[in-house]
Amino acid sequence: MNAPEKLMLPGTRPDTEPAAAAGVSRAHESARAQVRGGATYVDDITELRGTLHAAPILSTVAHGRLRGVDSAEALAMPGVRGIVLGRDIPGDPTLASFTGDEPIFASDTVQHVGQVVGLVLATDTMAARRAARKVRLQIDALPAILTTQQAMQAESFVLPPVFVRRGDAKAALAQAPHRLSGTLEVGGQEHFYLEGQVAYVVPQEQNQWLVYSSTQHPGEVQHWVAHALGIDNHGVRVECRRMGGGFGGKETQAGHLAVWSAIAAAKYHCPVKLRLDRDDDFMITGKRHPFSYQYTVGYDDSGRLCGLQLALAANCGFSADLSGPVADRAVFHCDNAYYLADVEIASYRCKTNTQSHTAFRGFGGPQGVILIETILGDIARVLGLDPLDVRRRNLYGIDERNVTHYQMPVEDNILQPLIDQLAQSARYEPRRAAIADWNRSSAVIKRGIALTPVKFGISFTATLFNQAGALVHVYTDGSVQVNHGGTEMGQGLNTKVAQVVADELGVPFDKVLATASDTSKIPNASATAASAGTDLNGRAAQFAARNVRDNLAQFVCGLDGCGAGAIRFAGGQVISPKATRSFEEVVRLAYANRIQLWSDGFYRTPKIHYDKTTLTGRPFFYFAYGAACTEVAIDTLTGESRVLKVDILHDVGRSINPAIDIGQIEGGFVQGMGWLTTEQLVWNDKGLLTTHAPSTYKIPATGDIPEHFTVELWPEPNREDNVFGSKAVGEPPFMLAISVYEALRAAAGAVDPDGHMPIQLSAPATAENVLSALPRRGG
Repeated sequence: MNAPEKLMLPGTRPDTEPAAAAGVSRAHESARAQVRGGATYVDDITELRGTLHAAPILSTVAHGRLRGVDSAEALAMPGVRGIVLGRDIPGDPTLASFTGDEPIFASDTVQHVGQVVGLVLATDTMAARRAARKVRLQIDALPAILTTQQAMQAESFVLPPVFVRRGDAKAALAQAPHRLSGTLEVGGQEHFYLEGQVAYVVPQEQNQWLVYSSTQHPGEVQHWVAHALGIDNHGVRVECRRMGGGFGGKETQAGHLAVWSAIAAAKYHCPVKLRLDRDDDFMITGKRHPFSYQYTVGYDDSGRLCGLQLALAANCGFSADLSGPVADRAVFHCDNAYYLADVEIASYRCKTNTQSHTAFRGFGGPQGVILIETILGDIARVLGLDPLDVRRRNLYGIDERNVTHYQMPVEDNILQPLIDQLAQSARYEPRRAAIADWNRSSAVIKRGIALTPVKFGISFTATLFNQAGALVHVYTDGSVQVNHGGTEMGQGLNTKVAQVVADELGVPFDKVLATASDTSKIPNASATAASAGTDLNGRAAQFAARNVRDNLAQFVCGLDGCGAGAIRFAGGQVISPKATRSFEEVVRLAYANRIQLWSDGFYRTPKIHYDKTTLTGRPFFYFAYGAACTEVAIDTLTGESRVLKVDILHDVGRSINPAIDIGQIEGGFVQGMGWLTTEQLVWNDKGLLTTHAPSTYKIPATGDIPEHFTVELWPEPNREDNVFGSKAVGEPPFMLAISVYEALRAAAGAVDPDGHMPIQLSAPATAENVLSALPRRGG
């Protein structure tokens, strides 16, 4: 009997071929250097003689008129060399952001506690920081808007409201068998990157500037610095070898430090470094946008949605920053995995006198997803149904009920089989029954379980950013260098790109070196954000390597008298029907025959388009899917909670590096868990952020990680033509942590298992908020 034919995934090699670089777990390219302390970050770069250190002068008032700056005491302190204010800006005093609504330094008006008014320059960091605190600001206080509710009442917006409609929500609600209205408050989140914000600016000859910046967007830093200095972009070179974390907090706001440092360097004609301490970083930089919600939903006896009205109010802070696209993505993701037939969405972008909130992992997606998951959880409790059953009844379908509220067909839907597989492997139903038994016999400790999915769109919603470039150089010894426009922040981008390039050239992984992001090599690069780093830069690098490979193949076919398509590159060898040569030998021969051994590559994402005014079209190339099943326990006397078990099944397509992808899934989930449980931002009635240090702001620690924490990868390549058949992995897992929030609500509801009132739990679910959410029996 013949053996069955082995199933091969697209792009995989037969067992007889050499092992590929991609598709297997490999250590992060900088891992060894990082654990040995040999990986260079901006603050590790050797400082040139004459370098001055800057510290920010911060507003102490949330809103007011700036009458004067008294720096006499500061200037008299040891080591202090001077002060920089708005009047010292050589170019435009407004940051070169899309909306142009943020001053480089506060001049006439201050708009939040912590807004930067200027800098103090000194010979060392601590001298500068001590002196900055001695600068006296004369500010006449003005009324401040500190909450979304106050902003809505005052109609205070950084951008106009946006409305999206499909069908007739009002009529659908009127005809629905059941209706429910509710509100929800979800807090922001501090990025808490391990490496704080930092920039080092070094003057070069002829009014040129070298900027070392811990940034996710070197091209934007280049543009902002040039704009502030009043010079062309080509006069500024920005380099970033790596960041110690970014999470979106270094997408735009790293640019501020570079601009401030450059202005100081221009005034004092010397290198300037600015590194924020943790407290100042908290006080100056924006966070994940806090959101306030109102909803009215209609539904039938099975929990299927009939009509929906949503109002989303984002606290944007004092300027727009990226609030427009963040709020847009919240609108795009308030369906999550569910079909919304008749829906009306209002999105408000509220201006408040707080830090200007910015990008954060998920970029508004989590704030959209949590709303619809909360609504479905509320419906399930009111009807006395299993929340998972309600979720299943509302899922997008195949060939029907498969178009989003923004008119994009869902063509790659794997939600039903993925959820079913996780429910079975995590033993959702028997565990839910066992938890119900536990809760009946436990008076104080209550448990809850929830299984929630995610459907996350992959691409920048601003279509123009969906492009990337790369350079691949092959040297005469056969070693390979790749440079691309993406930035490495610990997520493994350079490792994955090197794997892709190694396979394209058929060389071992250790022959490929990825180098620092550099605006003098790849111009106009998009931010490393929107989970698209590998999709964009990996594909561009693949195309660049393919060009070099084609040059070599054409050369070898001339030597051996065969077609170029007959040449194979694998295992460090170049194989033709007539000869097998080492890659190094072919490279040396090609160089001797003046064959080009380097190339650029360019990629732009296909198929995407959308109308920014109506928020309709196809903003995403594809969707990434996943689901998490989480079990929690709460103490009903103290409100304390603990995550007991987590099971995740996530869709990364055909994984380029499974170890890195699983690490991203685990890290994203834990960061999302922090957002929804312990990470509480508190502003007092004066607009002061009171949780501005690790002593008062609590990110998850090792003790918060459940002992049972499993991650499995969905075994199917991307159905779209993406690099290696992979899918983006940076952001989608973050939203899997909404299962924690829903499990906590289930545990709180167990206090009154026969109750039918929704559990009103504000996020984060701190002990205080959990206690407040506990229902009274019979409620």
